Amino acid sequence: MNSSFPGAQVVGRMAAVLRAVSTAMPRGVSTADVAQATGLARPTVHRLLAALTAEGFCDHENSSGLWMLGPEMYLMGTVAAERYDITDIARPHVAALAEATGESAFLSVRRGDETVCLVRQDGAFPIRSFVLYEGKRFPLGVASAGLAILSFLSESAIERYLESRDLTANHGEDHATEPLRCRIAETRERGWSENPGLIVKGSWGMGAAVFDAAGQPAWALSLTGVESRFSPERRPELGRMLMHHAHELSKSLRGERSAF
Repeated sequence: MNSSFPGAQVVGRMAAVLRAVSTAMPRGVSTADVAQATGLARPTVHRLLAALTAEGFCDHENSSGLWMLGPEMYLMGTVAAERYDITDIARPHVAALAEATGESAFLSVRRGDETVCLVRQDGAFPIRSFVLYEGKRFPLGVASAGLAILSFLSESAIERYLESRDLTANHGEDHATEPLRCRIAETRERGWSENPGLIVKGSWGMGAAVFDAAGQPAWALSLTGVESRFSPERRPELGRMLMHHAHELSKSLRGERSAF
Protein backbone atom coordinates (compact mmCIF):
# COMPACT_ATOMS: atom_id res chain seq x y z
CA MET A 1 0.00 0.00 0.00
CA ASN A 2 1.35 3.43 -0.96
CA SER A 3 2.42 5.47 2.08
CA SER A 4 4.10 8.37 0.26
CA PHE A 5 1.81 11.00 1.78
CA PRO A 6 0.04 11.44 5.14
CA GLY A 7 -3.07 9.33 5.43
CA ALA A 8 -2.18 7.16 2.42
CA GLN A 9 -1.97 4.02 4.54
CA VAL A 10 -5.49 4.53 5.92
CA VAL A 11 -6.86 5.18 2.43
CA GLY A 12 -5.11 2.08 1.11
CA ARG A 13 -6.52 -0.05 3.91
CA MET A 14 -10.05 1.25 3.34
CA ALA A 15 -9.73 0.58 -0.40
CA ALA A 16 -8.56 -2.98 0.30
CA VAL A 17 -11.49 -3.55 2.67
CA LEU A 18 -13.99 -2.21 0.13
CA ARG A 19 -12.56 -4.46 -2.59
CA ALA A 20 -12.87 -7.47 -0.30
CA VAL A 21 -16.49 -6.63 0.46
CA SER A 22 -17.27 -6.06 -3.22
CA THR A 23 -16.06 -9.52 -4.19
CA ALA A 24 -18.56 -11.07 -1.77
CA MET A 25 -21.62 -9.26 -3.10
CA PRO A 26 -24.51 -9.81 -2.93
CA ARG A 27 -24.25 -12.45 -0.20
CA GLY A 28 -22.03 -10.43 2.14
CA VAL A 29 -18.80 -11.22 3.97
CA SER A 30 -17.69 -11.71 7.58
CA THR A 31 -15.11 -9.61 9.41
CA ALA A 32 -12.80 -12.64 9.59
CA ASP A 33 -12.98 -13.21 5.82
CA VAL A 34 -12.19 -9.55 5.10
CA ALA A 35 -9.21 -9.77 7.46
CA GLN A 36 -7.96 -12.87 5.66
CA ALA A 37 -8.42 -11.30 2.21
CA THR A 38 -6.64 -8.06 3.12
CA GLY A 39 -3.97 -9.35 5.49
CA LEU A 40 -5.08 -6.84 8.12
CA ALA A 41 -5.72 -7.60 11.78
CA ARG A 42 -9.33 -8.42 12.59
CA PRO A 43 -9.80 -5.50 15.07
CA THR A 44 -8.43 -3.10 12.44
CA VAL A 45 -10.82 -4.49 9.83
CA HIS A 46 -13.77 -4.17 12.19
CA ARG A 47 -12.93 -0.52 12.93
CA LEU A 48 -12.61 0.28 9.23
CA LEU A 49 -15.86 -1.49 8.37
CA ALA A 50 -17.68 0.34 11.16
CA ALA A 51 -16.31 3.69 9.95
CA LEU A 52 -17.29 2.91 6.34
CA THR A 53 -20.76 1.88 7.48
CA ALA A 54 -21.20 5.13 9.41
CA GLU A 55 -20.54 7.01 6.15
CA GLY A 56 -22.85 4.77 4.10
CA PHE A 57 -20.11 3.02 2.09
CA CYS A 58 -20.82 -0.33 3.77
CA ASP A 59 -23.86 -1.91 5.38
CA HIS A 60 -24.05 -4.43 8.24
CA GLU A 61 -26.69 -7.12 8.59
CA ASN A 62 -27.11 -7.71 12.32
CA SER A 63 -28.81 -11.10 12.02
CA SER A 64 -26.00 -12.71 10.04
CA GLY A 65 -23.12 -10.44 11.04
CA LEU A 66 -22.18 -9.99 7.37
CA TRP A 67 -20.97 -6.81 5.69
CA MET A 68 -22.13 -5.56 2.28
CA LEU A 69 -21.59 -2.53 0.11
CA GLY A 70 -23.74 0.41 1.21
CA PRO A 71 -25.96 2.96 -0.51
CA GLU A 72 -23.20 5.53 -1.03
CA MET A 73 -21.33 3.02 -3.18
CA TYR A 74 -24.42 2.56 -5.31
CA LEU A 75 -24.88 6.32 -5.75
CA MET A 76 -21.23 6.90 -6.62
CA GLY A 77 -21.21 3.91 -8.94
CA THR A 78 -24.24 5.24 -10.79
CA VAL A 79 -22.46 8.53 -11.41
CA ALA A 80 -19.16 6.87 -12.39
CA ALA A 81 -20.98 4.50 -14.77
CA GLU A 82 -21.58 7.38 -17.17
CA ARG A 83 -17.84 7.38 -17.86
CA TYR A 84 -16.74 3.78 -17.32
CA ASP A 85 -19.68 1.43 -17.73
CA ILE A 86 -19.99 -0.46 -21.02
CA THR A 87 -22.33 -3.17 -19.80
CA ASP A 88 -25.34 -1.88 -21.73
CA ILE A 89 -23.38 -2.08 -24.98
CA ALA A 90 -21.71 -5.38 -24.09
CA ARG A 91 -24.71 -7.26 -22.67
CA PRO A 92 -26.16 -8.27 -26.09
CA HIS A 93 -22.79 -9.78 -27.03
CA VAL A 94 -22.61 -11.71 -23.75
CA ALA A 95 -26.18 -12.96 -24.25
CA ALA A 96 -25.48 -13.96 -27.85
CA LEU A 97 -22.42 -15.97 -26.82
CA ALA A 98 -24.38 -17.78 -24.09
CA GLU A 99 -27.23 -18.56 -26.47
CA ALA A 100 -25.02 -19.73 -29.33
CA THR A 101 -22.71 -21.91 -27.23
CA GLY A 102 -24.86 -23.07 -24.31
CA GLU A 103 -22.01 -22.11 -21.95
CA SER A 104 -21.74 -19.36 -19.35
CA ALA A 105 -20.58 -16.10 -20.94
CA PHE A 106 -18.98 -13.10 -19.22
CA LEU A 107 -17.75 -9.55 -19.54
CA SER A 108 -14.75 -8.62 -17.38
CA VAL A 109 -12.97 -5.29 -17.03
CA ARG A 110 -9.32 -4.54 -16.35
CA ARG A 111 -8.76 -2.67 -13.10
CA GLY A 112 -5.05 -2.10 -12.60
CA ASP A 113 -3.38 -5.49 -12.32
CA GLU A 114 -6.69 -7.33 -11.93
CA THR A 115 -9.81 -8.23 -13.85
CA VAL A 116 -13.26 -7.84 -12.34
CA CYS A 117 -16.27 -9.74 -13.68
CA LEU A 118 -19.12 -7.35 -14.53
CA VAL A 119 -21.70 -9.49 -16.37
CA ARG A 120 -22.58 -13.19 -16.33
CA GLN A 121 -25.11 -14.89 -18.60
CA ASP A 122 -25.68 -18.63 -18.33
CA GLY A 123 -26.38 -20.72 -21.41
CA ALA A 124 -28.75 -23.64 -21.81
CA PHE A 125 -26.29 -26.41 -20.92
CA PRO A 126 -27.33 -27.57 -17.43
CA ILE A 127 -23.85 -28.28 -16.00
CA ARG A 128 -22.07 -25.01 -15.24
CA SER A 129 -18.85 -23.70 -13.79
CA PHE A 130 -19.08 -21.20 -10.96
CA VAL A 131 -15.42 -20.14 -10.91
CA LEU A 132 -16.44 -16.72 -12.24
CA TYR A 133 -19.31 -14.51 -11.14
CA GLU A 134 -20.16 -10.81 -10.92
CA GLY A 135 -17.65 -9.02 -8.71
CA LYS A 136 -15.06 -11.82 -8.80
CA ARG A 137 -11.49 -10.56 -9.15
CA PHE A 138 -8.47 -12.34 -10.57
CA PRO A 139 -4.92 -11.09 -11.20
CA LEU A 140 -4.01 -10.50 -14.83
CA GLY A 141 -2.84 -13.78 -16.34
CA VAL A 142 -5.19 -15.84 -14.18
CA ALA A 143 -8.42 -17.10 -15.78
CA SER A 144 -9.11 -16.69 -19.48
CA ALA A 145 -10.23 -13.04 -19.30
CA GLY A 146 -7.10 -11.92 -17.45
CA LEU A 147 -4.86 -13.91 -19.77
CA ALA A 148 -6.52 -12.41 -22.86
CA ILE A 149 -6.02 -8.87 -21.56
CA LEU A 150 -2.43 -9.43 -20.38
CA SER A 151 -1.43 -11.03 -23.67
CA PHE A 152 -2.27 -7.95 -25.72
CA LEU A 153 -0.54 -5.37 -23.55
CA SER A 154 2.75 -4.02 -24.86
CA GLU A 155 5.82 -6.24 -24.48
CA SER A 156 7.30 -3.83 -21.92
CA ALA A 157 4.09 -3.78 -19.86
CA ILE A 158 3.94 -7.59 -19.89
CA GLU A 159 7.54 -7.86 -18.72
CA ARG A 160 7.05 -5.30 -15.93
CA TYR A 161 4.02 -7.22 -14.73
CA LEU A 162 5.71 -10.63 -14.84
CA GLU A 163 8.75 -9.32 -12.99
CA SER A 164 6.66 -7.70 -10.25
CA ARG A 165 4.15 -10.45 -9.49
CA ASP A 166 4.41 -13.96 -8.04
CA LEU A 167 1.17 -15.74 -8.90
CA THR A 168 2.29 -19.18 -7.75
CA ALA A 169 1.52 -18.70 -4.05
CA ASN A 170 -2.21 -18.37 -4.65
CA HIS A 171 -2.64 -19.98 -8.06
CA GLY A 172 -0.03 -22.74 -8.34
CA GLU A 173 3.04 -23.49 -10.42
CA ASP A 174 1.05 -23.37 -13.65
CA HIS A 175 1.11 -19.61 -13.14
CA ALA A 176 4.88 -19.33 -12.78
CA THR A 177 6.56 -16.88 -15.14
CA GLU A 178 7.72 -19.30 -17.85
CA PRO A 179 4.45 -21.27 -18.24
CA LEU A 180 2.60 -17.95 -18.28
CA ARG A 181 4.93 -16.60 -20.98
CA CYS A 182 4.12 -19.68 -23.08
CA ARG A 183 0.37 -19.13 -22.70
CA ILE A 184 0.77 -15.46 -23.58
CA ALA A 185 2.60 -16.41 -26.79
CA GLU A 186 -0.09 -18.98 -27.64
CA THR A 187 -2.84 -16.43 -27.00
CA ARG A 188 -1.20 -13.88 -29.28
CA GLU A 189 -0.84 -16.47 -32.03
CA ARG A 190 -4.44 -17.75 -31.81
CA GLY A 191 -6.12 -14.48 -30.91
CA TRP A 192 -7.98 -15.95 -27.93
CA SER A 193 -6.89 -17.34 -24.56
CA GLU A 194 -7.51 -20.78 -23.10
CA ASN A 195 -7.62 -21.84 -19.45
CA PRO A 196 -7.49 -25.66 -19.39
CA GLY A 197 -8.72 -26.20 -15.84
CA LEU A 198 -5.87 -24.30 -14.18
CA ILE A 199 -8.04 -22.72 -11.48
CA VAL A 200 -10.48 -25.57 -10.79
CA LYS A 201 -9.81 -28.97 -12.31
CA GLY A 202 -12.35 -29.80 -15.00
CA SER A 203 -13.52 -26.18 -15.37
CA TRP A 204 -12.34 -24.71 -18.68
CA GLY A 205 -12.43 -21.18 -20.02
CA MET A 206 -11.69 -19.18 -23.16
CA GLY A 207 -11.42 -15.42 -23.57
CA ALA A 208 -10.93 -12.64 -26.11
CA ALA A 209 -9.73 -9.10 -25.41
CA VAL A 210 -11.91 -6.06 -26.08
CA PHE A 211 -10.00 -2.88 -26.95
CA ASP A 212 -10.75 0.72 -26.00
CA ALA A 213 -10.58 3.73 -28.32
CA ALA A 214 -6.83 3.99 -27.71
CA GLY A 215 -6.28 0.40 -28.81
CA GLN A 216 -5.58 -0.93 -25.31
CA PRO A 217 -7.07 -4.21 -24.00
CA ALA A 218 -9.44 -2.91 -21.35
CA TRP A 219 -12.11 -5.62 -21.18
CA ALA A 220 -12.58 -9.25 -22.16
CA LEU A 221 -15.40 -11.53 -23.23
CA SER A 222 -15.09 -15.09 -22.00
CA LEU A 223 -16.79 -18.48 -21.83
CA THR A 224 -16.54 -21.12 -19.11
CA GLY A 225 -17.87 -24.64 -18.77
CA VAL A 226 -16.97 -28.23 -18.03
CA GLU A 227 -13.97 -29.78 -19.78
CA SER A 228 -16.02 -32.11 -21.98
CA ARG A 229 -17.64 -29.09 -23.63
CA PHE A 230 -14.26 -27.65 -24.67
CA SER A 231 -12.99 -30.45 -26.88
CA PRO A 232 -10.10 -29.82 -29.32
CA GLU A 233 -12.62 -30.02 -32.19
CA ARG A 234 -14.93 -27.40 -30.68
CA ARG A 235 -12.43 -24.87 -29.32
CA PRO A 236 -11.65 -23.23 -32.69
CA GLU A 237 -15.37 -22.61 -33.24
CA LEU A 238 -15.74 -21.11 -29.76
CA GLY A 239 -12.63 -19.02 -30.31
CA ARG A 240 -13.94 -17.61 -33.58
CA MET A 241 -17.23 -16.64 -31.92
CA LEU A 242 -15.40 -14.92 -29.06
CA MET A 243 -13.16 -13.07 -31.50
CA HIS A 244 -16.13 -11.97 -33.60
CA HIS A 245 -18.04 -10.51 -30.65
CA ALA A 246 -14.91 -8.96 -29.13
CA HIS A 247 -14.11 -7.31 -32.46
CA GLU A 248 -17.64 -6.00 -32.95
CA LEU A 249 -17.79 -4.70 -29.38
CA SER A 250 -14.42 -2.97 -29.82
CA LYS A 251 -15.75 -1.30 -32.98
CA SER A 252 -18.82 -0.07 -31.12
CA LEU A 253 -16.67 1.40 -28.37
CA ARG A 254 -14.64 3.28 -31.00
CA GLY A 255 -17.85 4.75 -32.36
CA GLU A 256 -17.78 2.62 -35.50
CA ARG A 257 -20.82 0.84 -36.86
CA SER A 258 -21.00 -2.79 -35.78
CA ALA A 259 -22.30 -5.60 -37.97
CA PHE A 260 -23.65 -7.40 -34.91
